[in-house]
Amino acid sequence: MTSRRLYFAVAAAALVVHLGALANGYAMDDVFIVAFDPLVHHWSGLWRAFVEPYWHWPASFGVAMYRPLAVASFALDHQLDHVAWLHAVNLLWHAGASVAVAATLKRWTESAPAALFAGILFAVHPVHVEAVANLVGRSELMATLFTLLAVYAALAHDRLWWSLGALCLGLLSKENAAVAPGLIVWGWLLGFGRVSPGRRWAYVAGWAAVAAAYFVVRGAVLGGHEQLFYLAPVFRGAGPLPIRLTAVAALADVTRLLLFPLSLRVDYSPAERTLAASPIDPRFLAGLACLIAWVGMVWLAWRRGRRVEAFGLGLVGLALLPSANFLFPTGVFLAERSLYLPSAGLAIAAGAGLGGLPRQRLSLITAGVLLLGGARTVQRVPVWRSTLTATLSVFEDSPRSYFGPAGMLSLYLEQGQPRRALDAFRVAAGIYDKSPLLFVQAADAALELGQPALADSLLDRMEQVCERCPQYYEAEIAAAQARRDTTTADSLRARLRRRGFGAP
Repeated sequence: MTSRRLYFAVAAAALVVHLGALANGYAMDDVFIVAFDPLVHHWSGLWRAFVEPYWHWPASFGVAMYRPLAVASFALDHQLDHVAWLHAVNLLWHAGASVAVAATLKRWTESAPAALFAGILFAVHPVHVEAVANLVGRSELMATLFTLLAVYAALAHDRLWWSLGALCLGLLSKENAAVAPGLIVWGWLLGFGRVSPGRRWAYVAGWAAVAAAYFVVRGAVLGGHEQLFYLAPVFRGAGPLPIRLTAVAALADVTRLLLFPLSLRVDYSPAERTLAASPIDPRFLAGLACLIAWVGMVWLAWRRGRRVEAFGLGLVGLALLPSANFLFPTGVFLAERSLYLPSAGLAIAAGAGLGGLPRQRLSLITAGVLLLGGARTVQRVPVWRSTLTATLSVFEDSPRSYFGPAGMLSLYLEQGQPRRALDAFRVAAGIYDKSPLLFVQAADAALELGQPALADSLLDRMEQVCERCPQYYEAEIAAAQARRDTTTADSLRARLRRRGFGAP
């Protein structure tokens, strides 16, 4: 099989199994990042994206995230004024990342069948549906492609400037591209891309310069407010040790999603996932077993000289680290989209490991992966058709989660059904009562129903659990204005001022 045919087959698989996404609309965060953000709707967004936070609308959501290249790409695509085109571009980014995985393995193993297997596995892996079929997943797709290109340029061709350029583009797409230098160093340790010590120091100097420039620009745009104003719900009120125990417990989910992605979820929230507060918690022990197994496989691959397998397994761990809540707790306990880059390591390791099989047997395995993974992916894509379909899936996939009724609360507000919104609030708060967003949205519904005393009590409760209360007020004011409910927006603004926070 020629390289051209190999890469065409991988790209075609990535596109075909996700074609259903062309019928999708805006779901979840798409609404705020793309559909409602006025910056994205004008040509000026191509350059204004570089001086604005990622969460541009509502502005209060803007702290902690700077992904201008992804936003600029939305601004470019939006000029066609057709949501199907935005989804089509996501598919193209995914096809590019799939080809990059295949090309990396082809370079290191010189085996077209192994590269085809790795590319197909990555192209049709069901855990990728969230990143590909949900528009805001584009930041994952872009960051992954640029990270792989940065690593390939350094380890396969020793092209310093190309590698640094890809790193810059990756960082401007999403923060997790920062793992690229670690992957390059890991490759050097394994014997890939042998360069002189002086050349390695040139790479280190380049990384330092890129990091310095990135943090200066990021700090200037975000105004120094670089801490998340929320934690993942499961971490609220928890100390450092329980957070890390819970992060280790999540590795059982990660392992299952990477190896057996039959059961997929839109959200992993209480009470579907709760805190692991003890080292003898079975969930922690299961996650610890997965961690030990991964370390053992990396060590075994290293000892046996299986460099490519070791690199792929190392990529899984390094790529997962920024979002794994080990170094610091984040706003997300676990998201399937965050496994997009780690799964590239799985595909590379699996492709290299199976590359020694007879060609016919490997072809049958590749066909099986294409059939089974592709079928699950095709089935999953429509879940991200809209916020409603994604929310309804939570009731089916995660019936114990508060996120399902919380999502209905937001939808009922948008539909002008405040009484049903309050009913949904009571169900969600009965499961989990530490979300400030729940209480401010319920207060919004109470104001619409002409119940100011209830609204005040709900806002009092919000202020007991929020870290940065004004942001929640401002976000709900913006939401009320978006649905042209100026009376509720003015009431929330007056309460914001009366409570001493000032007013937007």
